[in-house]
Amino acid sequence: MSIEHPDPVSPGLDPRVTGNSRLAEIVERNIETLVMLKRHRSRKRTLEGRVADGITGFSGSMLFVYIHVGLFALWMVCGNGVLGIPKFDPYPYQLLTMAVSLEAIFLSTFVLVSQNRMAIEADRRADLDLHVDLLTEHEITRALKMLDAIQEKLGISDPEARELRQLEKECTPTAVMEQLERAEGQRDASR
Repeated sequence: MSIEHPDPVSPGLDPRVTGNSRLAEIVERNIETLVMLKRHRSRKRTLEGRVADGITGFSGSMLFVYIHVGLFALWMVCGNGVLGIPKFDPYPYQLLTMAVSLEAIFLSTFVLVSQNRMAIEADRRADLDLHVDLLTEHEITRALKMLDAIQEKLGISDPEARELRQLEKECTPTAVMEQLERAEGQRDASR
């Protein structure tokens, strides 16, 4: 039983090369812009940020786990004086425990550095999303007002005109936030 790819373009081929894209040109341009911005931000990272991201990425891989399993096993075998090596860290492996604890401290710091950078990027994306949402809301409100004016000029009656009037009101972020805070305050007060 074979599964057909839903896209008429062969999987893995660039649609611009094949000339058979299912995406609008503006969508392709937006994707290219986002990729370009991501690369630009990646290049702008500091050396410390790159090091932290590299260490965090490696420490989150299975290779990291395999290396540590091998090193721990080797340490336990060699630390107990096997293979003619003098005992340097017999059971309960205090030196190994200290080394692993230090490694955990540094790894957690690198993870926090990477998370802080990712949080800043997420905040930027959220700000962009809010900006686009506000522009979209404004444009839709204007379009509704124009459609209402056209409808009125043509003498078309609308049984849901009241709902349309509600949708035509401008929606400001401060008004929405104030209403959310009031609703949350009422919910907290009722508990």
